[in-house]
Amino acid sequence: MSEDVFVALADPTRRAVLDLLATHGEATATSLAAELPVSRVAVIKHLAVLDRAGLVESRRAGREVRFAVRPEQLVATASRLNRLATEWDTRLARIKQMAEGDSPSSRGQSPRR
Repeated sequence: MSEDVFVALADPTRRAVLDLLATHGEATATSLAAELPVSRVAVIKHLAVLDRAGLVESRRAGREVRFAVRPEQLVATASRLNRLATEWDTRLARIKQMAEGDSPSSRGQSPRR
């Protein structure tokens, strides 16, 4: 998982492009621009960022360039984020256990003053 993936996913327009591609399966920059509040040129720039991050792939079909989502990069990113969430849950549970286990009331003692 590279920083490029997070940069690409941070932009709402790029997420909208990915959503449209996931819905349509494949699309051209022109057809995507028709469904978005940005120009075709802007869509092409967003697709380039998504391509560099490995989130989309392109193929030439005659005069058109068609784009599609590359799900493996999204799956890898989701998997990494799930592992991070699990690690943090474990850390926070340990901190909670330590905090509750070290409190004077949990040992039956009154707090020190």
